[in-house]
Amino acid sequence: MFEQFYRQRVELAKIIEDHIGKDGSNMTAIPYLIFSRYSNETGPNYGIYKPSLCIVVQGMKEVMLSQERFQYGPADYLVASVKLPISGQVTEASSQNPYLALKIEFTPSQILEVLHETEMGVKKENPKRGMYVSKIEPSLMDAVIRLARLLNNQKDIPVLAPLILKEIIYRVLQGEHGGMLKQMALEGSSANQISDVIEHIMNNYEKSFKIEELAEIGNMSVSSLHRHFKEITAMSPIQFQKQLRLQEARHLLLSESSDAADAAFRVGYESPSQFSREYSRMFGLPPKEDIKRLKENHEKTINSSSPVKCQSSCVEKRVNFPRRCTNLEIELTNNQNSDW
Repeated sequence: MFEQFYRQRVELAKIIEDHIGKDGSNMTAIPYLIFSRYSNETGPNYGIYKPSLCIVVQGMKEVMLSQERFQYGPADYLVASVKLPISGQVTEASSQNPYLALKIEFTPSQILEVLHETEMGVKKENPKRGMYVSKIEPSLMDAVIRLARLLNNQKDIPVLAPLILKEIIYRVLQGEHGGMLKQMALEGSSANQISDVIEHIMNNYEKSFKIEELAEIGNMSVSSLHRHFKEITAMSPIQFQKQLRLQEARHLLLSESSDAADAAFRVGYESPSQFSREYSRMFGLPPKEDIKRLKENHEKTINSSSPVKCQSSCVEKRVNFPRRCTNLEIELTNNQNSDW
């Protein structure tokens, strides 16, 4: 089994290298398959994980969800079953052995389709953490490789990629922690109801809300909302909203000519001083100093011999915040890039 797993890793690493080449993260011809490569260890990077499967082919990655740490490498895979604000960093990479990884995104409707077609039994259960790490099985790795191979025969993608994606979701649902994904897709489950609350907060992060309003959206009591929301996200609804606001404010400061006060008001803060305190607590420096550091590091990167590729013309790419041009998650091109 070890030899089989080693061969699978070698083949997948070659496919990633062939299609990405230099450091950075790239979408592929398969819309929900994303490759990543980094030649150096990185610092913490902030963003949002969409529902997805993340596999490290070479190197190591560390993800922080609130105060909870998830570490995974080539023998593991990480699943995010709901949108979650995180920080992450590559902890093992070098020019000789770069960090290589892939991400496969999916939706609750795709999970539900697999559940219906396979007639998997699903009972409503109390929700669990919306992110987990499991040991990867050869059957899952085999399906992932077959999906990646389609990049070499792109005419087959429209027909075969959706079928292989179903198989991948099926394998993950069969895994040790697959029950959490099932609960997320099961209408009326506590996990599914909290997913609705998360979507509401993400679409209205700049607005104030009462906890009773969120409880009504989730069709549960206030006490149940607090308990289930924290079980899934490792934070309270207010803490969740705060992370979204601060990440969006950082993007505004980087990509536009906003000052700290303007960015604070645009993401929903009424007090610039409170915004500055909370920004410093999350990112380690006050807004002005933090943005200066990021831009200086970006200049160093683009002047280096092996510049990092970025999917946008600015220094970051972002999560799906509403009403603005967005992408996957924050990516700072100062060799701190750590999409997943």
